[in-house]
Amino acid sequence: MLLQILPEGLVVPGVPYLLGLAVVGTIVGAALLTRRPPVTQRLVVAFTPWMTAGAAFHVLYQLQQRPDVQPLPAALAPLFSAPAVYATTFLVASLVWAGLALADRRASTPLAVTGGVTTLAAAALVVQTATARGTFAPVVPLVALVVSTVAAVVTYALLYQVRSTATARTGTLGVVAVFGHALDGVSTAVGVDLLGSGERSPIPAAIMEFAGSLPTASAIGQGWLFVLVKLLIAAAVLLLFADFIQEDPVQGNAALGVVAAVGLGPGTHNLLLFAAAGLA
Repeated sequence: MLLQILPEGLVVPGVPYLLGLAVVGTIVGAALLTRRPPVTQRLVVAFTPWMTAGAAFHVLYQLQQRPDVQPLPAALAPLFSAPAVYATTFLVASLVWAGLALADRRASTPLAVTGGVTTLAAAALVVQTATARGTFAPVVPLVALVVSTVAAVVTYALLYQVRSTATARTGTLGVVAVFGHALDGVSTAVGVDLLGSGERSPIPAAIMEFAGSLPTASAIGQGWLFVLVKLLIAAAVLLLFADFIQEDPVQGNAALGVVAAVGLGPGTHNLLLFAAAGLA
């Protein structure tokens, strides 16, 4: 039997949706190839709000599965299933980027602002939907956010002390990567240890299952080991990517942006879902 590495519950939308995504991707690609806008670290950081927007829309998709709740138009909902939500969000953000490039405008600030507005709108819809259902419970997610911030600050400070050149070269994007993985780790641990939620991804589940077999499990739970692994991965990535970014800034920053996304997106999703589901 092959080792499972993909999360459970992945849904592939129908052929019309896939074709639509392919068409949009082709249009975006053609526009960007025509203009060839610079891919700077600031631009990659500007995509950060879109990462959280995608997480919020996926929460709305999950709420959509309840018969009493329909926060999204039914025709659009499949675009926000997993993994389609990643492509959908990236293509929408890239459409904004391509439009700015075609208009010969600097993209970083408008891209970040539109992503932030989109995130706020989607998160507000999550809150509205959960409040209408009577399940809105934000206290535990807010505490997890605070703990994540503290863990990220401590980790980044230690990195700065150990190798300040790595934090200097990765800049703000490095901060986002560390915070994103801290958020993912802490929110997952809180969900498993305090809220009784399951873990769909097999690798994190295996890590926490191992932690659960240790004598410390009865005292401190099993999520702590996943948090530690996530923080170590984030630190290692910054150390490894420092030279990569210096040698090839375009590919290095783009790759580090992907690393940041796979932490920040799931972490934001966890907090919003826990708050909307009334887990407390």
